[in-house]
Amino acid sequence: MAISHTLEDGIAEVVMHHPPVNAITVGDTWKIRDTFEELSRDPELRAVILTAEGKGFNAGIDIKEMQGADGFEHLLGSGEACYAAFRAIYETPVPVIAAVNDFCMGLGVGLAGSADIIIASTKARFGLPELDNGALGCSSHLARLVPPLKLRQMTFTCMPVTAQQLFEYGTVFKVVEPDALRDEARALAVQISDKPPAAVRFAKAALNHIDPSNLHTNYRLEQGYTYQLNIMGIGDQQRDAFVTKEREVTR
Repeated sequence: MAISHTLEDGIAEVVMHHPPVNAITVGDTWKIRDTFEELSRDPELRAVILTAEGKGFNAGIDIKEMQGADGFEHLLGSGEACYAAFRAIYETPVPVIAAVNDFCMGLGVGLAGSADIIIASTKARFGLPELDNGALGCSSHLARLVPPLKLRQMTFTCMPVTAQQLFEYGTVFKVVEPDALRDEARALAVQISDKPPAAVRFAKAALNHIDPSNLHTNYRLEQGYTYQLNIMGIGDQQRDAFVTKEREVTR
């Protein structure tokens, strides 16, 4: 199963596992939305950890799946699934901790950037290869992690940033060795779960209300430009080049 979850003592762990590189399908993305919405309905929920098994946290959407579908229906479905998954994570009524191992690209940045706290391994790196794919997306989420001019540099060059750099910006909470990542995330979740539950939930609600990022609206705007690029044929052209290995996505 590509998306699985456990729940123990009020702490949920949502795990992505889609070999070889955790480039997830549209169905996987909807499953993330469904999982977070299901967990959000549990009054005993105290914290959620979002992480992955295998090679990397997330390599983005499955481009090969997208290129195997005709017309725009699959592309539009992908956009809807990403928007819904990011929103479900952001609106989870308790803190969400993203535990990021190795590469976190494209859609992965959207997932991590929708969370409340990020813990990353020393091997983790974050990037947006969207321009190489003839698209835009998740700059809205990356804007929560890096300063404005760094955001522009990363968007235009598709060059990734290390977890250590994000730690220095103050947007990654801890950088730990890969084999300690899950334990560190769990320890933080336990620490949060020991706080008064109602106070934590009210804090999450208040923080979402005062968040200046305007995340959902800005991401929708990015999606609009992506759809324009696809109508122009540029998105399809760039994705075909990736599938045929005429170029490789930066990771």
